[in-house]
Amino acid sequence: MGLDNAPFSAAEYARRIAKTRAAMAKAGIDVLFATDPSNQAWLTGYDGWSFYVHQGVILTMAGDPLWWGRAQDANGALRTVWMEDDCVTRYAESYIQSTTSHPMEDLAKRLTDMGLGKARIGVEMENYYYSAKAHAVLAANLPNATLVDATALVNWQRMVKSGEEIAFMRKAARISEKIVRLGIELARPGLRKNELVAEISRAGILGVDEAWGDYPAIVPLTPSGIDATAPHLTWNGEPMKVGEATFFELSGCYRRYHAPLCRTVHLGKPPQDMVDAAEALNTGLEAGLEAARAGNRACDVANALGAELEKIGIKRSARSGYPIGLSYPPDWGERTASFRASDETVLEPGMTFHFMPGLWLTDWGLETTESILIRDSGPAETFCNVERKLFVKD
Repeated sequence: MGLDNAPFSAAEYARRIAKTRAAMAKAGIDVLFATDPSNQAWLTGYDGWSFYVHQGVILTMAGDPLWWGRAQDANGALRTVWMEDDCVTRYAESYIQSTTSHPMEDLAKRLTDMGLGKARIGVEMENYYYSAKAHAVLAANLPNATLVDATALVNWQRMVKSGEEIAFMRKAARISEKIVRLGIELARPGLRKNELVAEISRAGILGVDEAWGDYPAIVPLTPSGIDATAPHLTWNGEPMKVGEATFFELSGCYRRYHAPLCRTVHLGKPPQDMVDAAEALNTGLEAGLEAARAGNRACDVANALGAELEKIGIKRSARSGYPIGLSYPPDWGERTASFRASDETVLEPGMTFHFMPGLWLTDWGLETTESILIRDSGPAETFCNVERKLFVKD
């Protein structure tokens, strides 16, 4: 595709490559093979629904990165990466789901031909997209190389967002506001959940003004009643009912960038314990936002939230936040730092998180969350602007 049509500037891609190479040098890695589609997109711009087959980015300490993948997907790479065409490499279709050969055989030969047969090669071992079989075949076909675990090496470089990235997240946030408000507006007794989610999904893809909607890395999570005691259920065909709460865990997505937002609606008068919890959660969110300052630690945010919840007897064991930005299914988190009592990651300006202190109790669930930006000074900024409360509809 070339830089003229890439979503980011040449300086932005150069920044990303330089940061990653510095991390590689620190880890003693000669060449990095990144399989996470988010990391591939961050380094090269590659954007396609092809992460169900083996593919990745090869990054050495000099020159442009190489995209390597299935021959059938090479045209997609030519359409989306910022590098010149000769940086798109491919393996034959005969490797796809073969019982007699494996794509990693092609990768091993390619690395050997590049003079890297004895190199220290970083691979993302704790990754949805890099299988045990892939690792075994790569190791067997590179007997003189050293395979090094480079899990999250690129992810950590993505933590501090550039101004260009934050602009994309602001567009995603406008879509998040739209679809959360729509869910609350449409919720009513008798409305089937699949019909509600259909309208939410349509609105998310339509987007807002010039910010067209992409598919989010997580489908709408919209459980009701007793199902809302579980954080990761989706929807069904049952009608919404009086006496039940439904939380909407949703995110707009713009060019793969996310800004998740959660709100809860209760049909009819809510129980008093839910009302009390919603108020404590809001107070905890305010305390956490105040603690989410450059120079403070991730644990400071979690502890500020937890102190408010414990005042009414709620002790959360789950983390209450994680970094967000560019992502592909099955997760919009970046899988690095967490808002939890044990995480001492120092917060820096430009870091972005989903501050996500959902409550999933015995009889009901409640989610009120914010996507936030760590600023140069002062408390964190919230990307979205939707009233922070338990919504009640008669």
